[in-house]
This record gives sequence, C-alpha cells and structure tokens, in this order.
Amino acid sequence: MVTNTTDRLTRLREQMKTYGIDVFLVPSEDAHQSEYIAECDQRRHWISGFTGSAGFAIVTMTNASLFTDGRYFLQASQQLDDNWTLMKQGLPGVPTWQEYLVKNISAGSRIGLDPTLISGADAHQISAQLEPTGSTLVPIQENLVDVVWGNERPEAPKNKVFVQPVKYAGKSVQDKLKELRDHIVDQNAYGTVVSALDEIAWLYNLRGSDIKCNPVFFSYSIITEHEAILYIDLDKLTDDVKEHLNAAQVTVEPYSKFFDNLAQLKPKLGEKKLLVNNKTSLAVEVAVGEENVIEKRSFITDAKAIKTKEELDGMRACHLRDGAALVQYFAWLEQKLHAGERIDEVEAADRLEQFRAVQEHYVGLSFDTISSTGPNGAIIHYKPEKETCKVIDPNLIYLCDSGGQYLDGTTDVTRTYHFGVPTDYEKRCFTRVLQGHIAIDQAVFPKGTTGYLLDPFARQFLWQDGLNFLHGTGHGVGSFLNVHEGPHGIGIRIAYNDTPLAAGMTVTDEPGYYEDGKFGIRIENVIIVKDVETPNNFGGRGYLGFEHVTIVPIGRNLIDVDLLSPSERKWVNDYHQECLAKLSPLVAHDELAMEWLKKETLPI
Repeated sequence: MVTNTTDRLTRLREQMKTYGIDVFLVPSEDAHQSEYIAECDQRRHWISGFTGSAGFAIVTMTNASLFTDGRYFLQASQQLDDNWTLMKQGLPGVPTWQEYLVKNISAGSRIGLDPTLISGADAHQISAQLEPTGSTLVPIQENLVDVVWGNERPEAPKNKVFVQPVKYAGKSVQDKLKELRDHIVDQNAYGTVVSALDEIAWLYNLRGSDIKCNPVFFSYSIITEHEAILYIDLDKLTDDVKEHLNAAQVTVEPYSKFFDNLAQLKPKLGEKKLLVNNKTSLAVEVAVGEENVIEKRSFITDAKAIKTKEELDGMRACHLRDGAALVQYFAWLEQKLHAGERIDEVEAADRLEQFRAVQEHYVGLSFDTISSTGPNGAIIHYKPEKETCKVIDPNLIYLCDSGGQYLDGTTDVTRTYHFGVPTDYEKRCFTRVLQGHIAIDQAVFPKGTTGYLLDPFARQFLWQDGLNFLHGTGHGVGSFLNVHEGPHGIGIRIAYNDTPLAAGMTVTDEPGYYEDGKFGIRIENVIIVKDVETPNNFGGRGYLGFEHVTIVPIGRNLIDVDLLSPSERKWVNDYHQECLAKLSPLVAHDELAMEWLKKETLPI
C-alpha cells in the first residue's frame, strides 16, 4: 500500500523553515538500537510510507530520498510515492546516505536531526566529513516528524515491567552492580550512562514488553560508584518491582527527567568523566558535554554475553520444549499438505505459534516467523503477509525460521524441508549447507579465536561448488532477551565479528544458500561455546568448541548421503538419535508428532 506523503512532507518543510534548517534526517532506528521499534517511534515509516527495517530518509526543501539496501529494493519501490527518490545502496554509482550529505547537499547547509536517534560516534564521523563543505549537524531537541505527526502519533507503551528471578538470571542485581562499579573504579570514571534497553533489562533483572518480540522497556540508567538511578515511566512499576529495586538500593526517577538530570551532573564530575559506549546517542553528549564523556567498550555487553550456569540451563530446557513444538508443527504441516489441503504461509506461521504458546514458560515470539515456500525462501528477511503470501507447495522447498521467548531463554531455529521429492540439485545444495553447519558444530579452536576466523568453516563446502551466501553465519542470542545480541558473532564482516569467542557465550550456527526465484536453504541451531579437552595444549591457551542446544530433526530426504564423509554421517545419525531420545517424552501424547519424529530420525 502506497501512502500519500505530500501533506506530511509539506508540513515537515514548514517546521524546517521555522528551525532554520535546510535538511532533516530521519534514521531507521530508534534511540536504543532495537531490531523492532514501538509504533510511536516509527517516524521514517510515517513520513515515507516505507516499512522495511533498514532505511534512512533525507528530506530537503526540494526533494526527499530514501536509502536502503538490496533486501528492500522491491518493497521500497512498491511503498514509496512520487515524492520520494529510492536510493539503492550497493549499486554502482549510488552513494551512501553519508556520501550523499557530503556530495549532493548544498555547501553550508544546516542539517537538522534528533540527537537521540544517532550515536555520538556516528555524529562526529559525519561532522568531520562535512567540515570541508561548511555544512553542519544541528541537534534539535524536539523531533520535527513528531511535531508534524501531532496528536495522531501513537502513545508510548505503558506496559508493566516484571522481575526476572535469580533462578533464571543466575546473578543478583547487587552482584551485577558491584561488578560494574568495580569496572568504573578501574577506569577512574565518575560513572556510566546506559541507554541500550537489553543492557538495562539485564543489569536490573527486569523484563518488559514495550518493543515487539524483545522483552525490554523504555528506560535509561546512570550508575556511579555509590548510586544507581533507573529512569522509567513510574506507571510501569508494580509493587514487586519497586521492592526488587529497593532491595538493590536502586533509585527510580521519571523517564522524562533523564536528560535534565544528566546535565546537572556537570559540576559534580570534577576531573572524572562518564563512561559511554559507541552506540550511546549524541543527545547524551549534548546534555553532559562532549568533554565529559569517554567512549569505551560496554562492560555490560561483555558481561551479558557470558551466560551464567542458570541461563545456560534455561537455554537447554527451553530449546527442548521449543523443539517439541516444532516437531508437532512440521508433523501437522506435512499431514495437511499430503492430504491436499491448501495452507498458506501465514496460516502455517500462526499454527506454529499456537504449538509454541502451550509450552511451559512461553511469553511470545522472539521475531516474526519466516514461513516461506519455494522462491519466497530466497528472500532472506521474508515476512509473509496475508494479502500477498503464497500457498505452501509440497513440491517446493519450505524454509521456516522462527523462535520463541520463554522465561528461561530465547530460541532461534531454522529448518528447511521438502514435503515431496527434491531434485538432485536441491539435495546437493542442501547437503553443502549441512556440511558447513556440521563443520561449525564440530569445530575445535584455541581461546582468543574470533567468529571472523571461524566463518570459512561454514562456507568451504559451498565454495567447492562455486556457491556462497551473503549473510553472517551466526549471531549472539540473549537469555530471555533480544534474539540478536552482541558483541560476538560468526561472519565475514570483521567489524561485527572481531570479539573472541569465550566459554558461556551463545551463538547461532546458520549457513544457507539461496537462488532467487527458486528456493532458499538454511539450517540453524543455537550453540553454546564450551571448554574442550584436547590431547595437547599448544601455547597453553586452552581450547574451545560448541554444544548445540537446538534439538529438531534435519530434513532427511534433502540429504545427498554420497556427499557426506563417514564422520558427517555419524554426526547426522547421532544428532537424530539425540532428537529422538530428548523429544519423545515431550511429544508422546501426540501420535502424529511421534510418528513423524521417528520417521525423520531414522539412520541415513
């Protein structure tokens, strides 16, 4: 559906005149770097009509441009009206939005932006690039899109927050604050500002539902050597939460007071400064002064990445229940398709959610389910919509990437099945992906190794056939938190995968292969980094490996057994026996699921 943006852009430009700016920036993300955003923060969608998750809008007095990448070219072309120019980033001759500001905007322009929606690090980089042109960034306290949106803008969520018990978290708020304060002292800092919502939720053992699929809540926090302040809408606090925070000596202030209170810290800092990470918004620097902050790697991000024993136990347990739901779902889907029933991609995704919803400790989805048949599977970030989705064709490959949020963990699993007879080529492609998946699962490597160095393990077999995939091989996973979590990962982009893997981290193992217009293949498990005993210990560094916690059968009829080595065949058979042993007790009450599980775990 195309939104007519003429009136909205006209009113925005009137506000730009009022503020004396020539250009206004509308980024793709909200202040807290969440993959999903609340309706009240969907400014770029409202002003442009484009709903994709990645996109950056630049509005001048005479034109409006929307920058996005190849995942969204088709979608953006269908959703933007004639007021907008689609800038297809990555194509020859098409600038990035940063390059556009430098090369295509008139010299000496005043470029307005909401400082809460851009990091201080990014703002400084852009300012340096703009300096030769005489153009400047102009932080504006009130977002001009919000002004134009007016009373039609949805209210911010006011959902209650709740306590994440230590039996799941594994560490008390008091212990987490002590470790953070020790870090503050080691850095000779006055304190730290925390704006990443998952970091705040983790630090205070709280969860919420302000953002779709992410159990977080709108908030900020300031922690010093002697004080911890949580800024949050006070209506969100239950008596249990108040008692929980009071026991940890955490002071609660209204969300709206954060920036004013931050500015009031200036005279208290003395010779010391505030620690912020490189994703903290420019607004923090504007409030407290650039000279009063130090950009440092986030201590909380690193601490959160190493899961406690309780968190790891929870991940193992929730993945078993999740696996049971998936077995029931795939058994149901296969039966319906073989019976000739028409099941579309959305109906299937909804039925999968129903199977998950009855599992113990289920809270909700961890992301929108990717339920895709045939060519839709080749769209890596595909989301089926009822108006445009396809009926699942049993004669084509079906790819399902889905996950759940449970009180004791977060799941993310992709399985690729064929409910008919796959071609030899489809089987070969699937098996090459499977070999890469196994190679990561079985990898043993010295401590200090990054995911960037491991990534070729997943691609080597595809490369032998001249094939490849264009996404990362793995990302960190939260513990009843965001399904995408840093700082570590496995992938080809060194900047995102340069953190050494460490025991206790959770990460996905998800190689794939995609042919536009035909099919998509991906096999994804969540794996835990663990210490491994080796016959030798060269350099005394110690060695690591992986434990898979996702337990769901892998499509047997898509495997070209002749391509597998004896050790790879053993891995498949051992994995399937593990699936049978661990899931049978959980699906024994469902005869259809039990029969499907037995069939799909027969030895190859």
